[in-house]
Amino acid sequence: MKIVKWYKDFNELIMFQHSVFSLPFIFIAMIVSADGWFGWQLLLLGVLAAVSARNFAMLVNRYLDRDIDALNPRTRNRPSVDGRFSQTQLRLLILINALVFIATAYIINDLAFWLSFPILLVLGGYSWFKRFSELAHLVLGLSLGLAPIAGAVAVEGEIPMWSMMLAVGVMFWVAGFDLLYSLQDMAFDKAQGLFSIPSRYGSDCTIFLARIFHAIAVLFWAFFTAMASLGFFAWLAVFVGAAMLVYEHRIVSRDFTKIDRAFFTVNGYLGFVYLLLIIADRMAG
Repeated sequence: MKIVKWYKDFNELIMFQHSVFSLPFIFIAMIVSADGWFGWQLLLLGVLAAVSARNFAMLVNRYLDRDIDALNPRTRNRPSVDGRFSQTQLRLLILINALVFIATAYIINDLAFWLSFPILLVLGGYSWFKRFSELAHLVLGLSLGLAPIAGAVAVEGEIPMWSMMLAVGVMFWVAGFDLLYSLQDMAFDKAQGLFSIPSRYGSDCTIFLARIFHAIAVLFWAFFTAMASLGFFAWLAVFVGAAMLVYEHRIVSRDFTKIDRAFFTVNGYLGFVYLLLIIADRMAG
């Protein structure tokens, strides 16, 4: 029973369900790179790399944000704050996940291994940035935007230009919905002097910037589709993704209390719908 409780606490700590945001775009890049199925070995290694990298990022965030989270009513009951995980345990988990990610990258190929170190620096940088710069939203976006580049590197051993376009699209998609999600903590961030865009510029500016970011995301998804010479279903994925983002903004603009619905449900489905349409495109091609 202790193991079950520990697992539940750990899952609450890292919020594993949020992996739905990056995993689909890793596999999209791998499918496009391989022009179809890329093999079971790369599938397992890709999942292991993605999960360990995300665990590392979340654990660093939880570790560095303990003081802030303890003051926020929305986050004061997190396992990193209420004593379920000690500072020593958090540091150990951070180290373990970093080593797993580096080791997995080493097995994949040389480029993946050498890129694993700067990737970890980016993944761990988000928590620092929000203490002194409004660019923290884009840093978070970059963290997830690296996923499709990593997927392409795993298959090809190089960074194709179309993966850069897909990465930029993912970066602005994530930064856009992080802006909307940050509206929940606007008053708290302002009181604590944190550098979120909502706390610095207000809700109207935040929503406007989120719309701009999401428009840029759709534009770069279109660039990706064209540069990778994809077909009808890939273009349909761009259209469906745009429609889902429009729906997300309609939800948030009507009622801030539904931000969780927009953040988790709409964005979670977006990645998987995009992945399914890319699979359909490769099968049709």
